[in-house]
Amino acid sequence: MTRALAALIAAAALSGCASLHNVDADVSSFSRWPAGRAPATYAFERLPSQQTQPQQAQMLEDAARPAIESAGLVAAAEGGAPDVTVQLGARITETALSPYDDPFWYGGMYPWPRPFGYGRYRGSYWGPYGGPYWGGAWSRGYWGYYSPYYDREAAVLIRDKRSGEPLYEARAQSQGPTVGLTTVLPALFVAAMKDFPAGSTANPHRITVEMPH
Repeated sequence: MTRALAALIAAAALSGCASLHNVDADVSSFSRWPAGRAPATYAFERLPSQQTQPQQAQMLEDAARPAIESAGLVAAAEGGAPDVTVQLGARITETALSPYDDPFWYGGMYPWPRPFGYGRYRGSYWGPYGGPYWGGAWSRGYWGYYSPYYDREAAVLIRDKRSGEPLYEARAQSQGPTVGLTTVLPALFVAAMKDFPAGSTANPHRITVEMPH
């Protein structure tokens, strides 16, 4: 497990007991699901890079499974051949917002320089849709006083098992002040599956997922 991922999990554990509000996600979804085809049995498909990190792969699948099955897909019996395969991707990046990003400090219209400060950028990427590799990235910059802010994204790709044809593709994105590894990320998978199986012609569009309080 990478240090960046371990740090995100630790932060998620610290914030896990806090009450959560609804998650607003910007979703883009596309479908070639055949008309009249009923929801099918599925199995998760791991890329070779994902297979080298089975704990991370399992974490991602556990986050997505409720959304996949709530959409009507059923897990194939162990050893059985699924009708479709499901590939997953996710990305969580942390950026440090300078107080000068607040329009209170500079009126919101003028390009005042941000003269000092330290900050940081941290990211973890999973799967083919979250980045070019399965792992994490860490770097530091200079921004001054900061408050952490997170860009979070989840993606789903469903393929016909026999032909390999992609049938449904969706990506859901949100931003907020928490990591959301064990809370927001599952909600993003729910948002990504909301349009299944029809997809949407209005992309991106906003979907709100109710979270427990």
